[in-house]
Amino acid sequence: MAELKPFTVDIPQARLDDLRRRLEDARLPDQPSGAGWGYGVTRGYLGELVRLWRDEFDWALVRDRLNAWPQVMTTIGGQPVHAVHARSSAPDAVPLLLLHGWPSTVADFLGVLPALTERFHVVAPSLPGFGFSGPTLETGWDLDRHADTLLELMTRCGYERFVVQGGDWGGLIGPHVARRAPDRVAMVHVNALVTPVDWTSGDPTAGLSAEDAARVFALGAAWRERQGYAAIQSSRPQTLAYALNDSPVGLLAWDLEWFVDYDPAATVQTPNDPTAILTDVTITWLTGTAGSSARLYKEGAAAFGGGLPSSGVPTAVACFPGDNTIRGLAERSHRIVRWTTYERGGHFASLQAPDLLAADLVGACGEQQVW
Repeated sequence: MAELKPFTVDIPQARLDDLRRRLEDARLPDQPSGAGWGYGVTRGYLGELVRLWRDEFDWALVRDRLNAWPQVMTTIGGQPVHAVHARSSAPDAVPLLLLHGWPSTVADFLGVLPALTERFHVVAPSLPGFGFSGPTLETGWDLDRHADTLLELMTRCGYERFVVQGGDWGGLIGPHVARRAPDRVAMVHVNALVTPVDWTSGDPTAGLSAEDAARVFALGAAWRERQGYAAIQSSRPQTLAYALNDSPVGLLAWDLEWFVDYDPAATVQTPNDPTAILTDVTITWLTGTAGSSARLYKEGAAAFGGGLPSSGVPTAVACFPGDNTIRGLAERSHRIVRWTTYERGGHFASLQAPDLLAADLVGACGEQQVW
């Protein structure tokens, strides 16, 4: 078994200088009058973030915040895997596998780690292909391989039984960890849970409440408006990777499609802090993982087809503004034991409402008596 090695974030200055030069030389495209967000990320919004990134963003501060937490690196199945591994001083602490999504990185948990380590031994990996785990080295990173890799990581960290929490892709991979090893997962907790609709086998709304059925069609229309990024990442991610890996401004614009809630018809989310957005984009840029993180949409496509079985593991769902989570659909693939809706926060709950996310997780664990 490969050992866990201590890891420290340390980016060569030459790479940081190269990023700055590219930002200084950025060439923004035209934007037709009256286009607005309906055509994509607006030039004015992007231009201001580029200025902040070039002139005010403090990478050294981000680096030091990350390095304030113990981190490890290991190799599993030939793939480097990075993780924050922060043990709690609480005598009854429970191990917690904490999973981010796309286009996030493990840095999204900096604001929630202090609260979580009061009750949990936290293992927060950079998903393979993301951030400090580096690009995935071969094809085949489907849900099974992600789940099996994370199970091995927890074994190497010394934890046989644990709780899983995840949002976005973490909310898809986390439950799959439970499907692969239900005997090892005490509870699953998810936010930003994707509830896929299978339009290929009859009426997908059959058995749903009238309210849930109406939401299926309403959210489907909204998704068709914003699905461009996912359609490309799930079909031609390598073609996209050349642009994202060559232009930091292009990468920032691409990621803003999901970091910014610009739909006036949607429930208003708590805005993401620009520094948090720039932190994720900077880590993705410096680690060269824009292409590999996008590949997850192609290789993990089974997650979007619906029909995955329930693990039988108790699952708690936290719903924040902007989440397109439908309970009737969620119950087809999860054993739901708790369902909580919040009026503050958003899709990136660890950034937008870390206090609510941590409290909901602790509350759910209490109800399921995991301590």
